[in-house]
Amino acid sequence: MGLTKTEIFSEEQNRLAKLFKVLGHPARIAILQHIINQKACICNDLVEELGLAQATISQHLKELKNIGIIKGSIEGKSVCYCIDDEVWKTMQTELGLFFTQDIQSESCC
Repeated sequence: MGLTKTEIFSEEQNRLAKLFKVLGHPARIAILQHIINQKACICNDLVEELGLAQATISQHLKELKNIGIIKGSIEGKSVCYCIDDEVWKTMQTELGLFFTQDIQSESCC
């Protein structure tokens, strides 16, 4: 497989691409929606809620945590996760700016 040459793209383009990649899996969207709907940290109920194996859930949580969308804390034998408010607001702003760009589609295609 060839190199992606990420260094030729801006920091913003690379950041958005990573964000879209992480959000590009339906299980991760479901995890985020579940955490948001709970309006609290969640601990160990994702397996029952989503019907996926614990190892699969753990891998998706790792990807979400790596990009900073969620944060976790250890409580006894459980790891509890919640949305990182600051990162969430930054993502809202960045995605909003990306999707509110003016496009000129009248004279092409």
